[in-house]
Amino acid sequence: MSQSADLMELTEDDIRKHYAAAVAMLEGVDHTPRIAKAKEAPQAEKSAGLGTRRRFRSTTPGLVTRSTARPEGVRLIERVEGVGEDVLPSAVQASVLRGIRRALAIALAAGEAFSEATGLAELKKENLAGRVAEARRAEFGELLAAEALAVLFTFANATSFLLASQASEASVEIGAVEEILSDNAQLALHGALWELDQDLTLFASDDAKLVATVLAYAEQVMEKVALRAQNTPRLAAFNSASYRVEADNLTINGFTPAHAAKGTKLTMTFKKPNEVVGNHIAKYQSMKLAKMLMAYDFDRKLNPFAELGGFIFTFMGDGAPGTGKTTLIQMMAGLVSGYCETAGYPFRYQNLSTDNIDSYQGKSGQNAKAFINNVIDPNVIGFGTIDDIDQLAGKRGDRQSSAGQLEITAVLMESFAGANTVVRGNCTFGMFSNYPENVDDALRQRAGARFLVDGPITRDDYIDILALLMGKNHDIPLGDHTVFAAQEIKKAVAASFEGHSKPHEDGLLRVYERVSKDIGSLDTIAKLGTYLKGIQEADHRFTGRAIKNITDAVKVRAMDFELPDEWMEEPDLFLFKPYDEKKGMIEELRQPITVDMVIQEINRYADSEFRYADKSDEVAIANMVREFGLSEEAKRRYLESKG
Repeated sequence: MSQSADLMELTEDDIRKHYAAAVAMLEGVDHTPRIAKAKEAPQAEKSAGLGTRRRFRSTTPGLVTRSTARPEGVRLIERVEGVGEDVLPSAVQASVLRGIRRALAIALAAGEAFSEATGLAELKKENLAGRVAEARRAEFGELLAAEALAVLFTFANATSFLLASQASEASVEIGAVEEILSDNAQLALHGALWELDQDLTLFASDDAKLVATVLAYAEQVMEKVALRAQNTPRLAAFNSASYRVEADNLTINGFTPAHAAKGTKLTMTFKKPNEVVGNHIAKYQSMKLAKMLMAYDFDRKLNPFAELGGFIFTFMGDGAPGTGKTTLIQMMAGLVSGYCETAGYPFRYQNLSTDNIDSYQGKSGQNAKAFINNVIDPNVIGFGTIDDIDQLAGKRGDRQSSAGQLEITAVLMESFAGANTVVRGNCTFGMFSNYPENVDDALRQRAGARFLVDGPITRDDYIDILALLMGKNHDIPLGDHTVFAAQEIKKAVAASFEGHSKPHEDGLLRVYERVSKDIGSLDTIAKLGTYLKGIQEADHRFTGRAIKNITDAVKVRAMDFELPDEWMEEPDLFLFKPYDEKKGMIEELRQPITVDMVIQEINRYADSEFRYADKSDEVAIANMVREFGLSEEAKRRYLESKG
């Protein structure tokens, strides 16, 4: 793949010249902790009544607040090789040490590049000679702090990336990382190795826990340093440039964690489109979206559909139990997986499930963020699903929602339409629910597209699904019917879209009829805007975000074409072409937007909101009626017992 203009190569020579310094740090450094305190494993008392606390504490005024921390020798090689009972280091231990050495060298090389780009290298030389001008001392201090954070983040980022393949199912909770120092790069690394040594002492009881501890520590450092960097000046040179380490396939993009471009091996049962009966619009849009994802350009890190409009970043599929939501997931995942296998692209599928809700404070949010980061990784084609989202994401203000569920809601809202959300077009998220009315309103509105999963509807649908599920091990005649003729996708979808020329929900239909009676046919922007205002008056939850979702859906309709199957089967015809050429090919297929498209998409979206609101209100009313009934019955029984 060609490199973008702002991508700077960190050559092997640039990295390997720092190996000696990295090994020296691993062999041993002395570090006096500035912020953190030494961690001690719980010790058993030597005898009853005799504790293990320090006996004396200074009471001299002024000395009581002075740090009593002493320099501590950090010998990480000895620490890692001492894990377990074998006197010889294991292959895992050797891999961990080599990974940390490599990460240290990459971090030092990135720091050197940062120094050259910002003029810090010259200031360091002047400082050694005692010639830094008074007017530049503040700049010198700020650049040293910026370099320290850049080097520290790069070290943690590279460590996490290089050791990702060693990860197992083992996990550890190391607590908060504290020794984040920004005086200079060397001190920052010494502090990091000191605290890593502390964590290894407590948690690395075997090889699996060793890797888990190092990875957990690297994740914590990245999170804390990225937060610190938001308010640190002179980091533009690090944020705006990308450093490429070709040998490791590692790209360092500022304070964004790198992920190994590896796909997940799917073990689910895939479904073919003709095995999905009914759900015509949902099936059609899923098939289109699967091909849209494949238009992503790994060099430009952008999808032409995301630039031109019409890319579905988030969607919600709702319907009654048993209507085929899981089948849709299996179909779409199977399509994308097959396309990626043909093109040689890494594909990553992940599902956020109830297993990610944790009683440990903050852990549920971390699990949700990890899920998001894994799917949005710009180096893979990603598909993330959140099945039964009403059980996972809590509704704010609902007393039944746990703290973990509310954490997940907050993460999903920020990730799907937050200030820092970037839609590259390499991934999509599907939220599915039997009870979408129980999903938080703001989170539900972050679903840009709505897939009504209504399952088989017509007589032909029911014959098709019966014939499909019966299989071939019988002699029952089919009768007067052509199997799957009703599932011909283009004909079925056209009929489904036309069905939304008028609203389906009673509340919305009243608004539509009233507005049409007052202003006539909805054939101008002004009249369509009047209709939208009428919907807002009927449902206050119909906000500006709803309008954006509708216009996005209209742009999807303008892209109402399927990329030819040959383009997926023979990647050279489309997938492997340069970005601008792919964009031009897509533009040629784009259709003009019509009034009918806009009306149909307004009705589709508003129907879903009215459906959710009506169900939500009815559920709330039914619950209150039940509570009032219980209160009345309890009161009656109480009075009878008194009488």
